[in-house]
Amino acid sequence: MQEHFTNLRATRKNIALVIKGLSQEQFNKIPDGFNNNIAWNFGHIIVTQQLLVYALSGAKTIIPTDIINLYRKGTSPTTPVTQEQIDELKSYLDSAIDQTEKDLAAGVFGDYKEYPTSYGITLHNLEEAIIFNNMHEAMHLGYIMAMKRALG
Repeated sequence: MQEHFTNLRATRKNIALVIKGLSQEQFNKIPDGFNNNIAWNFGHIIVTQQLLVYALSGAKTIIPTDIINLYRKGTSPTTPVTQEQIDELKSYLDSAIDQTEKDLAAGVFGDYKEYPTSYGITLHNLEEAIIFNNMHEAMHLGYIMAMKRALG
């Protein structure tokens, strides 16, 4: 299982590098040809990990519900994010992984609720969720990179 966390940390490190130095305006701008922005994609990866790993395992998410409701599947940017909100999301890049590893070791995850993803893959257990989440985050890293390029 450790290699999956290593992969997740690598993707999140790359996300941090791509978003480093972006202004609040750049986070919020929806580039031509896209229907969301860097802020939404960034928040979405943080939230999706919580829902796939914690919520579907019957564990309490470590991210506040208001953040989950802003970035979960099916949402889109409705209001600009503040710098404080961006900083809060950044704080979860490493801390959420650290906590997930601790919670896994402590056995806080219960029975996994099977989940059919919109990607066409059905998740049956926690390990499948962690592996799928890594793929999901890498995909959104690609979107963030494309949006950054589109911003000029």
